Amino acid sequence: MNRIALKYLIAGLLVGAATVSLIAFNTIDQSQESVDVKPDGRLQYKWYAPELPKKASFAGEEVPLDRWEVRERYDRELLTNYYMHGSLMYILKLSYRQFPIIEKELKAYGIPDDFKYLCVAESNLQNLTSKAGAQGYWQFMNDTAPSYGLETTNEVDERYNLKLATQAACKYFVQAYKKFGTWTAAAASYNCGMGGYNGHATFQGSNNYYDIALPEETNRYIYRILAFKNLISTAPEWGYMLGSQDVYQPLKTKTLRVDTAISNLAVFAEANGSTYKVLKVMNPWLRARNLPARAGKIYEIELPLD
Repeated sequence: MNRIALKYLIAGLLVGAATVSLIAFNTIDQSQESVDVKPDGRLQYKWYAPELPKKASFAGEEVPLDRWEVRERYDRELLTNYYMHGSLMYILKLSYRQFPIIEKELKAYGIPDDFKYLCVAESNLQNLTSKAGAQGYWQFMNDTAPSYGLETTNEVDERYNLKLATQAACKYFVQAYKKFGTWTAAAASYNCGMGGYNGHATFQGSNNYYDIALPEETNRYIYRILAFKNLISTAPEWGYMLGSQDVYQPLKTKTLRVDTAISNLAVFAEANGSTYKVLKVMNPWLRARNLPARAGKIYEIELPLD
């Protein structure tokens, strides 16, 4: 072996030795491990508090995170929802199907996109019924829904129609924004009502959500929305990993416009290449086995495209 080759061989061995030394003496910070092994072999997992962002906003309006009580309220909702892994993962899956419908209606009414997270806070993007009797994606009460254009009868309940219920919610947001002057106040009033919010604001001499003492549910409401916005919009950064094969993609459907009565929805579904079960799953606003005709009313029924 000549001198030049020997020189490179020695240099390579030295580099390799240095690398092994670095690996051998590179210690792991035990405080950053996610699990400890106890003397008896059992595992003890460690839980860490999610880090609050330095800045936050709702609908373009800044959240005053420089205030301790604001930070702690936000921290509570972020902490609570971050560790609800199964529930949050399901919401993330649903958001790929539901958000496009909501986003389209919000844009049409000039409502900031952040309001889609209000629907998450209300219903987890599902058709639910609250203890107070509020129903559907946007949780309208039975006596309130008709004033925003939603039909609620034994046969038809449009609170269960995501598109129509979102339009109704948008009408509310437009009114509330005109009344209170900020999107944050408009969103908060959705929880306690315009009258309720106005009463507290008038007594306390401020329309600023962050300066008003409100009922506890409303006190938490905006922070819950902010937590969902943070967790959903940056899900991978929080460890929630979903591939395109995991999420619920928008359904490919055909729309049947109906202005006459349907006496038997099972027969109707079969005549249109589907089944009664699929019709009910895709149109949960159809609450009975038939659909009455209403003067001047056109219903849109969704069925699978194929």
